[in-house]
Amino acid sequence: MKIMGIDFGEARTGVCVSDITGLIAGEAFVINERDTGRLLGAIALEAKSRNVSEIVLGNPKNMNATEGERARLCAEFAESLRTETGLPVVLWDERRTTVDAHRILRESGKREIKHKKIVDAVAASIILQNYLDYKNNA
Repeated sequence: MKIMGIDFGEARTGVCVSDITGLIAGEAFVINERDTGRLLGAIALEAKSRNVSEIVLGNPKNMNATEGERARLCAEFAESLRTETGLPVVLWDERRTTVDAHRILRESGKREIKHKKIVDAVAASIILQNYLDYKNNA
């Protein structure tokens, strides 16, 4: 059962797909799209072509666990994803994933200037792997 992780962004959205066993976050990439309708279509196409059966969407809660405007937008996006793909969509706490993604890129030797292009894919990988770990240990 493949699961897709998403780090939803205004200009770039990170996407990662698990292996078929649902244990390991696999291929990660970025969809560069500002238009929500086109982004939904692109995600739906990727999910279908990769035989995804579930989507986990990063939920950007505030550090004090409250939900702000960005979390509200993600909840709306989750509902649109459910409608567009026909798949279950789980909102998953994504606090600190972007910070962790930048740290991982720095530690791997990537120059800061290159982070912008791939940090969302790395963040999607972190979101997905955290969810997979939780799901497989529950």
